[in-house]
Amino acid sequence: MSMNERYEPHSIEPRWQGRWDQAGAFRTGRRAGAEPRYVLEMFPYPSGAMHMGHGRVYTIGDALARYLRMRGHDVLHPIGFDALGLPAENAAIKDGRHPGERTRENIVAFRAEMKSLGYSFDWEREISTCDPEYYRWNQWFFLRMLERGIVYRREGKANWCTGCNTVIANEQVVDERCERCESPVVEKVIPEWAFRITAFAQDLLDGLDRLTEWPERITTMQRNWIGKSVGAEVAFALSPAPLRGATEVRGQAVPGGPAIDVFTTRVDTIFGCTYVVLAPEHPLVERVTAPERRDEVRAFVERMRKTEAAQRTGEDAPKEGVFTGARAVNPYTGEEVPVWIANFVLAEYGTGAVMSVPAHDQRDFEFARKYGLPVRVVIQPEKGDRLPPGDVLSQAFTQDGVVEASGRFSGLPSAKAREVMAEEASAKGFGKATVRWHLRDWGFSRQRYWGTPIPVVYCPTDGIVPVPDAQLPVVLPDEAIITGKGEPPLAKVPAFVNTTCPRCGKPARREVETMDTFVDSSWYYARYLSPHDATRPFDPAEAKKRLPIDVYVGGPEHAVMHLLYFRFWHRVMHQLGLVHEDEPCKRLVTQGIVNGPDGRKMSKRWGNVVQPGPMVRKYGADTLRLFILFAAPPEKDIDWSDEQVDGLFRFITRVWRLFHARQDCFAVADPKVLAQASGDSLELRRKTHRTIQRVTDGFDKELKFNTGIAALMELVNALYQLEPKGEPDRAAVREALVAVSTLLAPFAPHVAEELWHEVLGPAARDRLLADEPWPSFDPALVAADTVTIAVQVNGKLRGEVQAPAAAGEAEVRALAEAEDRVKAHLAGKTVRKVVFVPKRLMNFVIGG
Repeated sequence: MSMNERYEPHSIEPRWQGRWDQAGAFRTGRRAGAEPRYVLEMFPYPSGAMHMGHGRVYTIGDALARYLRMRGHDVLHPIGFDALGLPAENAAIKDGRHPGERTRENIVAFRAEMKSLGYSFDWEREISTCDPEYYRWNQWFFLRMLERGIVYRREGKANWCTGCNTVIANEQVVDERCERCESPVVEKVIPEWAFRITAFAQDLLDGLDRLTEWPERITTMQRNWIGKSVGAEVAFALSPAPLRGATEVRGQAVPGGPAIDVFTTRVDTIFGCTYVVLAPEHPLVERVTAPERRDEVRAFVERMRKTEAAQRTGEDAPKEGVFTGARAVNPYTGEEVPVWIANFVLAEYGTGAVMSVPAHDQRDFEFARKYGLPVRVVIQPEKGDRLPPGDVLSQAFTQDGVVEASGRFSGLPSAKAREVMAEEASAKGFGKATVRWHLRDWGFSRQRYWGTPIPVVYCPTDGIVPVPDAQLPVVLPDEAIITGKGEPPLAKVPAFVNTTCPRCGKPARREVETMDTFVDSSWYYARYLSPHDATRPFDPAEAKKRLPIDVYVGGPEHAVMHLLYFRFWHRVMHQLGLVHEDEPCKRLVTQGIVNGPDGRKMSKRWGNVVQPGPMVRKYGADTLRLFILFAAPPEKDIDWSDEQVDGLFRFITRVWRLFHARQDCFAVADPKVLAQASGDSLELRRKTHRTIQRVTDGFDKELKFNTGIAALMELVNALYQLEPKGEPDRAAVREALVAVSTLLAPFAPHVAEELWHEVLGPAARDRLLADEPWPSFDPALVAADTVTIAVQVNGKLRGEVQAPAAAGEAEVRALAEAEDRVKAHLAGKTVRKVVFVPKRLMNFVIGG
């Protein structure tokens, strides 16, 4: 039967989705003995409708999973829902509905949209973190970590979100606001549970060196967040009145009062210290401030309290401070230095106090010049001109050099001076060499309902008592008294709170706090290995077979939250003998955002949100998938364009019409006839095999899906240009048609299946393209010169790209637009015209 002349995605796509489901095409383990691969996208939080950001993440991962299956691998490609957490609870407060009810409705809608896009998930492994059979294992892990001292109860300053009315982690605070609701965050002293992630700080830092397939910006962000600083801690004793002679105090702590503990990475410069600065929030400020300075100091402290940290410490922020009237003693020199408070020192960093060496720190230099404080040079460059005296120095010299004017340490190189000066501080009792970390322990208990209950009880006799494993899970009560005010919601449910002590049997009280939702996402990837196991979190044998994750796709905004936490959790699982390697993921792909039609990030605020559902209903899933993959490489941002979406629909339609017009070429050709191809048909064969190579390279090397799709477009153009006249021509056309349908399978799987079955006819009746092997190319046919093509913007050279000599305009344009320098010059501009000279030039003519 001849194929339909019209491309009708809404009749094609549901049919193939049904065929895949019926065949269990994407079930893990179907290929016994095949090499395993694990492709995972970060699972969604089902707080509402699926948005285009989700669509981009899952389309990228799905294309790769489909490709790897066709390369012969046994692919694990699971999905689930990150279903607990604050957004659902905040919505429940707003509309009066139970968060579980809303969440499960959203999951149903989310699942339907994912299926409509043809994602090749193994749905039999689906998990939802709000199910007790999942969060039971959160509780199990809590108990194992409690036994090992990785979990502990603490009381101290915590970040309290005034909008969510709960504690949030350091990583969830952005510019003094909650990263979820953007409400102000204040410090609050509160008892909480914490994970001792700092015990893993060095290992987490060292592991970054092995993550060679992670984006450098992510590893850099984690490295900075972990924040290892090697230096010395030095005590500047507060000067008594009157101060004893310098000879009596040199090299030892001054008695008679508290000391200011300073952490510095440049103790080699300490002889140049001319003042000490405390953070306005430092506990010593009130105690050291002289009576006559108190009003001015208190006013400054109050003003800083109302100023966000980012405003205080930004590069362009003015350096402001107030003298306290106090003086401290430099333990190396015995010299008194004034004690100031300043906006650029924060209590939570280091010790909340710094020694200021204006000649060798630019921030200190600017402050000293502003307030007329001395500048003293104590480091000279190893080579070149000497620095002038401090009173004429134009800017700080911040590099290592040779120490001078520093007593017996003079003449030492900076690195050696730091070593021996730290040794002296330790020997004489006023300091020590030390390491400081920016990373803080992860406070994870929340004063909310919709989270994993923490499995401990408080017994008047036995104190904090863990719930035995046999009594897990501790299940959330159905009753949810959620007001967002007062005590935690679970505390308002007597049937939940009142229990008996597992140890002594006497009345006890359950913990009423719940776990941060980041706990759920820290290990979910491992639960996918055996999601229905009722006896353990997952099967270690499956972990040995399938971990670490081969490719993990998700947003870069998770760099110092989820991506750090799941590296930490993997190490805990390694200690427990559940996994066999240090890191959870080999390769990380961080996708760019999808901007709205107006060029701004999609947001309800701007009214520029485009959702996948309406697009699928209008164009079909394959068109949307092609747009997402063709618009830019995965790591780059893309701008939504109705014109480009419409253009890609026309491309698929054009492919469909090509197949319809070339039905006379579908018949199976004798391979000997194919070998007789010459002239135009031989060039078509070359084009076909080069296209196979280009698309394959796009998957294997840098995930440049856009260049692969561009190569397919060029092949389709070549097919339109050849009118087959004899058997060799028809054989070459058939080879190309089979290649087009097969290469389309990861990108546009529904239409690819349909076209592939049309070409192969009865021979493919009981087969699926999704199960077929990926095509290979003939090296002899792809052998061709590579040419360097100049890329201009408005006639000015902005870059060069390497392309096959036979590459056409679409393929070269995709390469050019992906080149960073060219992309920068095209950003925010409208391309009015493209001038293409094959093998030589691509010129973009742009407007404003």
